Amino acid sequence: MTSTPGSHEFSVSSSETIYTGAILALRVDEVDMPGGRTAQREVVEHHGAVAVVARDDQGRIAMIRQYRHPVGRRLLELPAGLLDGGPGEQPRQAAERELAEEADLAADRWSVLVDLVVSPGFTDEALRVYLAEGLHELPAAEREHEEADLVVEWVSLADAVALTLSGEIVNATAAAGVLALAAADATGSSLRATDAPWVDEPTAFVARRRS
Repeated sequence: MTSTPGSHEFSVSSSETIYTGAILALRVDEVDMPGGRTAQREVVEHHGAVAVVARDDQGRIAMIRQYRHPVGRRLLELPAGLLDGGPGEQPRQAAERELAEEADLAADRWSVLVDLVVSPGFTDEALRVYLAEGLHELPAAEREHEEADLVVEWVSLADAVALTLSGEIVNATAAAGVLALAAADATGSSLRATDAPWVDEPTAFVARRRS
């Protein structure tokens, strides 16, 4: 049976879990395709995550340079982390926690800058990027593992855009956050409140861990 393009319902006829780890799981779904056939799709379930574009009164962004083992080098990024603070922690609260833990900062004003689906071809991982302003310093946090080596760098928005376009900033979340803020400033666009709906917030891995 054929269907009009754009109208097919992609239902899952079976699913098998291949691996479950600390921060992700891998499952293989058998998905009903147009034309009556099925196809296997590998899906990486992942925690959701948050990131913060923290801008001070001088227009500078707090960025961190951190070692990332999968790529084998230090990257210039935004303060960010997983939604793994427990069942009662909301994304905004996670963003506040990560900003404090990684940059020793708190903020008086928060808004949603941009929502991202990282790589929807194989994973449900998604991030919400916040804009934080009205910054003030906190006592230095204790850090371990890679975070014990991170360095906070203050970068002007114009320089951050230039570093993104030149290939120095390659972290996808950082690039999206920087360019989204530059676009919002340039167009005068209104940003969403922190309780705005997050349609693609991942839930499968958290539900798996709780079951």
